[in-house]
Amino acid sequence: MSRAVAGAVAGAVAATGWAIQQPLDKRVFGTRYDDVELLGKLVTQGPAWRVAGLAIHAGNGAVFGATYALLRPRLPGPPPASAIAMAMVEHFAFWPLGRLIDRHHPARRELEGLRGNGRALAAATWRHALFGVLLGTIEQRLNGSTIPATSVPS
Repeated sequence: MSRAVAGAVAGAVAATGWAIQQPLDKRVFGTRYDDVELLGKLVTQGPAWRVAGLAIHAGNGAVFGATYALLRPRLPGPPPASAIAMAMVEHFAFWPLGRLIDRHHPARRELEGLRGNGRALAAATWRHALFGVLLGTIEQRLNGSTIPATSVPS
């Protein structure tokens, strides 16, 4: 259980790092797409959407991080690489749901559309790569190596 808890901490920290740098990448990629806004305005359109969005985003990162930590001993490659790969699988599996967001999100008129939006896709891909690097690095430090130490014959 402690392995999953450490993974959850790593995931929440990685998701928070993603959110902190997001204003910069929005400028770099030329997009208004904002994950914290999308999540926060899913539950409130009032002034608390930023706090709600960050809490949901960190919570999602924690769940992802716990799952990653439990799977990591079976994943190939160094932790940052395996975390990036897992984050990219999640990203590209769920990106098509942007069509549903464009149609059904309560704040859809305020949000940048996702369908066919290459700039938003590029920003989201960068964010998932960053999340993977942070998650893999932090989780490895918290949980240590998955390779059992070999005993030296005496």
